[in-house]
Amino acid sequence: MRTLRVGLLGAGGIGARHARALAALSDRAELVACCGRDPDRTAAFAAQHNAAPYTSFARMREDAALDLLIVALPPYAHTGQVEAAAEAGIHVLVEKPIALDMERADSMVHVTQAAGIVAACGFMYRFGEAVTAWDAMDKGRPGLFTGYFHCNDLHAPWWRQRALSGGQTVEQLIHIVDLARHNFGMPRTVYARAANLFHRNIEGYDSEDVAAMMLGYDGGQVAVLTATNAAIPGRWDKGWTIVCESATGKFSDFNTGEIVRTRGDVQSTKIAGDRDVFVAQLENVLDAIEHRRAPKVPLSEGRDTLRIVLAVRQSSEEGREVALGR
Repeated sequence: MRTLRVGLLGAGGIGARHARALAALSDRAELVACCGRDPDRTAAFAAQHNAAPYTSFARMREDAALDLLIVALPPYAHTGQVEAAAEAGIHVLVEKPIALDMERADSMVHVTQAAGIVAACGFMYRFGEAVTAWDAMDKGRPGLFTGYFHCNDLHAPWWRQRALSGGQTVEQLIHIVDLARHNFGMPRTVYARAANLFHRNIEGYDSEDVAAMMLGYDGGQVAVLTATNAAIPGRWDKGWTIVCESATGKFSDFNTGEIVRTRGDVQSTKIAGDRDVFVAQLENVLDAIEHRRAPKVPLSEGRDTLRIVLAVRQSSEEGREVALGR
């Protein structure tokens, strides 16, 4: 197969991670163009990665003859680029959250499916060594999922504004929520509480900095997750535990965890991997394009997990349990 031509929309930190993944797979794909709003920053980014710089996505789409577009924009900036790429026959890999409302998310999924392109969502946790080892097991019925994402950082100015990022649950904890959905399916109900307790004196910061939520399922399963941006500075603590009928998994990140068989002879397996999940994710997308098959995490799954975190936000705003329905 020929080397695929890739464009990158967004020249920030996550864009750089994708650029490094492309460099690791240079025999299969090449970053030929990148697009950002700041001309100087975009030019510097493009020079570093031997790509052509653009400040107009429409111009890049028309000129660069792309096979694949990686969308690494902040969520508020998703304003139809995915749909335009799909209509031009360009495959897409879209960073989470894919949108800040269901109308935009539904539009992305509908147009990409109608175009028949490969459309993937960037839930890279799914590609970690510990996560894939757990997925491969026969675990029996799921029962309990607990998870958390605790940090303490001001992040970018757009991240602090709920209207632009969606808030910490929508923009950050969504990775852990996606793992709950991946293991337990779509919950029937959501109940959440959230507040900005520690950043009210910072201008432009109206995102929640403490949050807790419970997801309820038809079969009686329960998921409980928490998030805070007021924990230990300089540390990004995240983890999750999954209790199933015949196994329990405890994970400190996507590559690291302990899996314990809890039926019969108790057996423990510890996993401490070092897989670059951005490379693994991109490799899966390239395989999907080459073999004309669905990626491991299709864009529709980005929409489904978004639906949960938006319901979490609604529940915290309205102070009531929210039913997701069918």
